[in-house]
Amino acid sequence: MGMDDVAGIFAREFPAVDGYIQVGVAQGRVISVDFPARPQDDATPDHDLLDRVGAYLNGDPDDFRDVTVALTLPTDERRVLEALREVPYGEAVTAEQLARMTAGLDDEDEADLRTVRDALTGNPAPILIGDHRVRDAPGATPADVAALCRRVEGL
Repeated sequence: MGMDDVAGIFAREFPAVDGYIQVGVAQGRVISVDFPARPQDDATPDHDLLDRVGAYLNGDPDDFRDVTVALTLPTDERRVLEALREVPYGEAVTAEQLARMTAGLDDEDEADLRTVRDALTGNPAPILIGDHRVRDAPGATPADVAALCRRVEGL
């Protein structure tokens, strides 16, 4: 199923992450990606984005930049995640580099670096917005899944 014609909760078990990846979609936009032990009862496994995630986990390069993600975060945090989406597949940055890439933030300002860290931990769409590509700050991606994504991308 395509992104534009469907809304709902989609989940599929992926042995590589030792569990499920669940995606929430509304109005053609991803609103959430999470990693539950069990998917929601109304989740269905058929969605082309889950096909792409599976291919990515198996080593097919994909930066997911074409996937529309609804970013309902404070403006500065949203800009951080938008800047992070520009980090190419297979490349990594530091939190300070990400601050420099984000309009209006100063990589030497502790409050701005906190904004970067808050944006990463508040990331609503791990994998699609690659917080695993930030070397020195935790994101919303569970540690084991982030480690897998880094291995897949050779980071």
